[in-house]
Amino acid sequence: MKKLVLAYSGGLDTSYCAKYLSEEKGFEVHAVSINTGGFSQEEIDEIESKALKIGAKTYKNIQAVDRFYDKVVKNLIYGNVLKNNTYPLSVSAERIIQAVEIINYAKSIDAQYVAHGSTGAGNDQVRFDMIFQTLAPEIEIITPIRDLQLSRQAEIDYLKSHGVEMAWEKAKYSVNRGLWGTSVGGSETLTSHQGLPESAFPSQVEKTESEQVTLTFIKGELTAVNGKTAGAVENIETLQKLAAPFGIGRDIHVGDTIIGIKGRVGFEAAAPVIIIKAHHLLEKHTLTKWQMQHKDYLANFYGMHLHEGQYLDPAMRNMEAFLEDSQKNVSGDVYVTLHPYRFTLEGIKSDHDLMNASFGAYGEMNKGWTADDAKGFIKITGNQNKIYNHVNGNS
Repeated sequence: MKKLVLAYSGGLDTSYCAKYLSEEKGFEVHAVSINTGGFSQEEIDEIESKALKIGAKTYKNIQAVDRFYDKVVKNLIYGNVLKNNTYPLSVSAERIIQAVEIINYAKSIDAQYVAHGSTGAGNDQVRFDMIFQTLAPEIEIITPIRDLQLSRQAEIDYLKSHGVEMAWEKAKYSVNRGLWGTSVGGSETLTSHQGLPESAFPSQVEKTESEQVTLTFIKGELTAVNGKTAGAVENIETLQKLAAPFGIGRDIHVGDTIIGIKGRVGFEAAAPVIIIKAHHLLEKHTLTKWQMQHKDYLANFYGMHLHEGQYLDPAMRNMEAFLEDSQKNVSGDVYVTLHPYRFTLEGIKSDHDLMNASFGAYGEMNKGWTADDAKGFIKITGNQNKIYNHVNGNS
């Protein structure tokens, strides 16, 4: 038998792959799913049952939430990464770790083939293929949905004709849950003008009274929520439970796909958005002007390369080193107030707060220099402009 590892989610595309590859192509299919957050044990059990029933020889669910945080999410927080100033890279960040874990599993069981259910019109095909090819060029990649250009209805008809009777009819909204946010796709996101209705989001607004939250960071990592210390993953989940009932973190991301077309996707990411904004505020108090400037463009590059599947490029490790080093003094409390559909950042408290210096108070008085010092500084600072205007005249 030809041993094949299938990236399996339990949805229509991967279920078609499991049946087609085992029954039509004679592969020994080993289904695997990677938990990067959002899976309950009941869901894992249901996915396993479905995979084995359809034709997989084995099923494995790999717990990768902590690795997802350590390898990716932590750096997204350090960089305050919001793609196009909007999207915390919820799904694209997950796909990177999922691809790495899948190919490592394939190598561990000596599989000669690896398969996924991506179509030829999305980003995931690029992310999966690039990482598979890089980490295991000897393993052949099989992609039935992409290669056969199958429609959803064709997949349903095939499974029904082979005795697979399940509720394949597409739900109105496609929801993908994970540690770093939940994506929401529907007919509205296929247009350029329609927003998602309230009912499309998995968390409904239940809280109407404002609520204060204190977030504690140590060297850029969220270490406590409301004074309760816990691991980073647990803190993210705790904040999500506190903030999601306010309807915070909802938006629609519009961006350029890797294959060159525009795309829209709705998302709900209360904890990620609050953490990024709170962390950014703390940095504005604790980092120098030039640290902030260089972090901005490096983090933008980091997020773009991650989104486009370039995670394994060594430049990513270089940027991660810079981002981590920049966090040495990013420690303190950030005070946040949660409101329906929004939040406000009230302020911070930190031993590294650069506003606490004794040199002067902005707009008030100077203590570290004289008036003549200021006049001389301004004169020299403006020298370049004066020379240019003297030579070229006012324009």
